[in-house]
Parts: sequence; C-alpha cells; structure tokens
Amino acid sequence: MKTISNKSKIVFLSTFPPTQCGIATYTQDTIKGITNVYGKSIKCEICELVTEPIEEPTQAFTLNTRIRDEYAKVAEEINQDETVKLVHIQHEFGLFSGNYGDHLLDFLNVIKAPVTFTFHSVIPNPNEELRTFVRLLLSYSNSVFVMTNKSKEILINDYEISEEIITCVPHGTHIVIYETPQQAKEKLNIEDRLVLSTFGLLGEGKNIETGLEALPKIIEKAPNALYLIIGKTHPNLIRDGVDAYRDKLEGLVKELNLQNNVRFVNKYLDTDELLEYLKATDIYMFTSKDPNQAVSGTFAYAMSCACPIVASKIPHTREVLTPDSGILCDIGNSDQFAAAAIKLIENENLRHEMGINSFTKMRASSWENVGITQMNTYKNLIKNPSEIKYSFPPIRLKHIKKLTTELGIIQFSKISIPDLDSGYTLDDNARALIAFCMHYKLTQDKDDLAYILIYLDFIQRCQKPKGDFINYVDQENREHIEQNAEVNLEDSNARAIWALGTVVSMSDILPEAITQKATRCLLNSLKWAENIQSPRSIGFATKGLYLYHSTIPNLYVAAIINKLNAKLLANYEDTATEDWQWFENYLTYGNGILPESMLYAYLVTNKPVYKKVALDSLDFLISKTFINGTFKAISNQSWHHKGSEPHEYGEQPIDVTYTIQTLNAFYNAFKTPEYKKKMRAAFNWFLGKNHLNQIMYNPVSGGGYDGLEKNNINLNQGAESSVCYLTARLLMEKLALSQSHVIPLMKSRSGIAINL
Repeated sequence: MKTISNKSKIVFLSTFPPTQCGIATYTQDTIKGITNVYGKSIKCEICELVTEPIEEPTQAFTLNTRIRDEYAKVAEEINQDETVKLVHIQHEFGLFSGNYGDHLLDFLNVIKAPVTFTFHSVIPNPNEELRTFVRLLLSYSNSVFVMTNKSKEILINDYEISEEIITCVPHGTHIVIYETPQQAKEKLNIEDRLVLSTFGLLGEGKNIETGLEALPKIIEKAPNALYLIIGKTHPNLIRDGVDAYRDKLEGLVKELNLQNNVRFVNKYLDTDELLEYLKATDIYMFTSKDPNQAVSGTFAYAMSCACPIVASKIPHTREVLTPDSGILCDIGNSDQFAAAAIKLIENENLRHEMGINSFTKMRASSWENVGITQMNTYKNLIKNPSEIKYSFPPIRLKHIKKLTTELGIIQFSKISIPDLDSGYTLDDNARALIAFCMHYKLTQDKDDLAYILIYLDFIQRCQKPKGDFINYVDQENREHIEQNAEVNLEDSNARAIWALGTVVSMSDILPEAITQKATRCLLNSLKWAENIQSPRSIGFATKGLYLYHSTIPNLYVAAIINKLNAKLLANYEDTATEDWQWFENYLTYGNGILPESMLYAYLVTNKPVYKKVALDSLDFLISKTFINGTFKAISNQSWHHKGSEPHEYGEQPIDVTYTIQTLNAFYNAFKTPEYKKKMRAAFNWFLGKNHLNQIMYNPVSGGGYDGLEKNNINLNQGAESSVCYLTARLLMEKLALSQSHVIPLMKSRSGIAINL
C-alpha cells in the first residue's frame, strides 16, 4: 500500500485558521470535503497567506503577501515537491499585494504545477485595467471556480472569459442531522422563545441595524422573540481595542429598548456550536447591504440547517432563495424585513415548509458534494487522474439505532426523524438482523447483541403456527390484517429465512440462546419454504437455507434448495434467449439474488447446469447495470422489459447493495478479480459516482437516502435504504480488510463465506 507521502497533493493558496476570515474557513471546509471523499488517494496542503512573519509555521508552505520576493520563492519551494499535482488559489482582491494584487503574477510565472482559481469576488462592469488583469490571471490557468451562475455570467459577458473554463460550484454547506427548531432549542435553554438569528464576523456590511430596526414591530406580534446576533466583530475592524461597530449596535438596542429581545453571542464559534444555533432558529435574518456581494457562506449555512430565510436582495440570495424557502427584501428596508418576519411568525406551517425546502435544496451543496464537483474539474487538469480513488467513510450506526425501538426497526423516516406511524415490517427487521450480524462479525461489539435480539424477536413474533410469517405490525404491536393480506408476503417471508440462516451461520461467535432461537424459527418455516413460487423469494430463501446448511449440514434443507432452484432454472429455460439470459421477461429490483441463488444451488448439489446459469445470468445482469464501468440501477419508474430501452432515474440503494452482495458471493466462490473490481464500482454509487455526482448517505449519522431521482435525492432515510447502505459498507470493509492481509477476528466455519 502507498505511504501517505506518496499521495498526490493539492496545494491551496489561502488564509487558514486560526486566521479568522471567511476565506480561511471556506478553505478549511473545502479541504475537509475533498478529504472525506478522496482522502485515500489525495492529500491537501496549505500555502498559508500571511501579512507578517511567522516564527513557527504550521503549514507546508507560507507566503508573506507583503514581501514581493516571497511570491517567486514559495513557488520554487512548491516546485521541489513532485507529488504536488495542482495548485488551487483562493482569490480575493485584497489578499495579495500590488495593483489589484498583481504580485501574484510573480508566483504564477514560476509555478510549474497546473493552477486553478476560486474567485470569491467577481466585480461587474469592470474598468479596462481590472478586466485585463483578470484575463491575464486566467491565462495562467484555464480553470476557474465561481459559486453562482450570476458570477459565471459576469465573467462571460463582462470579462469575455470562455464558458468552457468556468466551473460553477455552490458555496459548500455542512450536513446536519435534521431536527425541528423546538428540539434544537431545548439544548440551548431557549425553548420558550421565538428565535431570529444572524451570524458571521460583524462589520458594517452585515447591516445588522436593519434587523434591529425591524424588531420593535416583530415584538408587537411575538413578545417572546429573541434576536441572536452570533459572531465576533471582524478583527480588522477593532482599532486600539475599540469595537466601534458593536458599540453602535449595542447603543441601538438600548435606544429601541430591545434589551430583553436581543442577545449578542460575541465569540468565534466552532462549526458544531454554530450549527446548533442555526438548527434552533425559527427565522434567519440576512441583512447584508452589499448589492454586488457574489456569495454569502452565512446565508448558505442557514439554509442548510432548515432555516426559513428573510434576506436582502444580493446576487446569491436572488439566485438561490425561491419563494418556497424564504422572502426577499430590499436592502436596508426594515419595514419589509418586519413584514416578512411577521408573515412567517403568523404561519408556523409555512415556516416549517420553507425550512424543509431550504434543507432539501442545500443538500446538493454539502462540502462532500462540492468536493466531488471540484475533483471532477481537477481530473481534467492533472496527470494520471485515474489514481484518484473514493475513500470509504466511517461506519456509523447512529441513524439505524435511532430508528430502532424495543419492538423493532421502524419502517420509514421523515428526513432523519423516525415516523412511528409507519409501523414495522418483517422485511426491514430481517434486513437489520443481517446487517447487525455482519457488524458483530467484523467488530465483536457487544452492543450489537441487544439489537440482534430485538430484530430476531420481531421475526419470531411474526411467525405463524404453520411456519410462515406476517409482514406488518403497527406501533402498538398489533397485526394489520388488511395490509398483511394485500401484500405479496413471499418476499418478506423468504427474507426472514435469509436472516435466520445468517444468525445460525454465526453460531461459533453468537450466544447459544440467540442461535437456538433462530434455528427453531428456521426449522419451523421449512414446510412453508418448500412451496415458494416467486423467483426473488426463492433466491432469498435459498441464501438463508444455504447458510444454515453450510453450518449444520441437513439433507432435507439441501433437497429444498434443489427443489426451489429447479423451479428457478425452469423459469430461466422458458425465458432465456441469446440476447436475454434471464429468469423473467423483465429486470425489476434486487436482481442479483437470482444468479446468486443458482450459485448456492450449484455449491450444494454440484450440478453443472446451475453453475452455467449462475455465471451466464450474472454476466447478463452486469451488462445491463454497468455502463462504461459505472453502476446504474434499474429504474423503479418502469422496470427494464425485454426488447425495450431501459428507463433512466428512480434508482434505489437496495439494487446497489444486492449487486455488491452477489458479486461478493461470486468472488468468494471463484476468486475472479473482475467481481471485486465491480463491487467497488457499484459501491462508488453511494460515494457520488452517479448521475447527480452526490453522496447517497448521511456522513454524520450513517443514514442512507431513499432514492436517486432525475434532479434530486430523496433525503428520507427509511429502514430499507439505511440498512442497505450499512450492509454494502460492511461488505466493502470486509473486502478491504482481506486485501490488507489483516487476520479476521474470527474464522468462518462455512465452506465459503458469503457476506459475513
């Protein structure tokens, strides 16, 4: 494996914390996003921009922007490091010395690595000198990032920059676990207040006066209103210890008699603390007065925390803030701000809807997704872009544990809040049982045992006297006869057998009471299992029976596997043609389980026909779901019918996970390297290798998003998608451990390990 020093490096020319400025935190967050997604193969380093000498530099490179000779000198230093593949300059007028900051040209004349820029300001209607300078900067690069379409238009129309070299990437935002403001307020002891807030480094441009002047009218409507003004004053504005702007604001608070309704949070908050304040906000007041302000990170952060917004009209807010997520006001017009806030105060439903719309809209601009967009541009600029690989995120069980009560795992989730009314299903509890068994096998984490027992008990309670199962139970633990009668229960019943077989296969490491309970349950289901008809149900049951048989050899179980798969084989022989080697006349969901079922039938019976059909049908499925090496799930909007073109979009995590599980089983059986490669390609779908270039999981909680649509992601994190993401992630972890020659904690007893 490569050592860290051999990773490809990207050097960012930027201010950086502890320097307190927007660009410093922007760069820090940009690097975190890139590292979260690509840290395995990319290292980000800083060339820190400072204005006075630093005795003990903490970054890889340092550039004192006031000393002209340093620009060329630091470029030479960067040139010495052959692992530097790209230099990304965070550009703002005022960061670099000289006329328009033209000392930067000394750096650009010497640096050898490819260069790209982020333009934090794009000034409209430039004079000829500025226009010429910007064009000259970009002549060194042929690549520039901007954060709004308006900035892109200005570069094209006012500076005559070619559209091809401009990448529009939104200002990044932090992913948070969604909470209602009321939940968030409790942590801050302000649950009895209606919270308005604004944040950022304070200065005249923030125009906080507008919010304060609007407040008396707001208080008439909501006497419990509390206006939080969060953030320190910009360090450049404090002269000789005098904070003139804050003094002015505090004077205005007294003058308007607002002491009980305004609270200054006068400190530079860390990100987590700031996000807690924003989640507790009922209405976010964005009062900036700069009509040319290209972008505002504070505004983007507020939207991403589900704040309904009342905002000044600047290019960024005009572009992003649609009427379903906030209200735009004229700059400095306190009457409009008051009226807009009152409208939201009077309509709690409107506030809630706007907050959800803001939250949903901004998920596309998470720092991870911004990192993916940036990397896609970087790949066009650097040599050997194929060396850049996705990294596996940490395994997190937080969301799935939150979805689980003492009864079982809840079926649906509204964003990340469990929807108790949706009840519980056998399907989801079977999936969760399999995933937690996998996690326990990898980690031996004793906390898993309680969850394994909850899910196993749920399955046991669903079993009927004849051995089959009900699927749906409501939150009161009552069976819903209508739902259980309407739905085709074969799939969920067969999944229960798969889960029970999984538990039995781990009898060497699980407590005996747990495996005995699963064994009894599975043996009780065999009479029912013999007569399964539907193809996927045959596949799910076969997998569970194979796991059982591999642990406790049983001729009756082997006979059932053969009987079921003879039906599946008959399906195949009825349907398959030279160009459609499949078991049905259409591809639907969870397709991988069908070739996998044939594989287990072959491993149990040793019949060559099962092996041939297993391999042929898997090859066919791969040909339909891997397009130019990229995984694309079958659309759930219209299944892929024989002889017709497949529909696009409507992709679900379950298909990705089943594909990975199937490839894993075939890799374990035949050790074909291509299967391992395809597993990684399929898992990359979760990591952003999909048509929206967005991650399909919540990196904070481990929740999995419900679906990938044409233009957006369904951010609900129900049991099925969350457990499917976890299952896929655990399979990739096992694969990574086996490749790095780490000795597994426990050795599997079964002939071949399947997905445990």
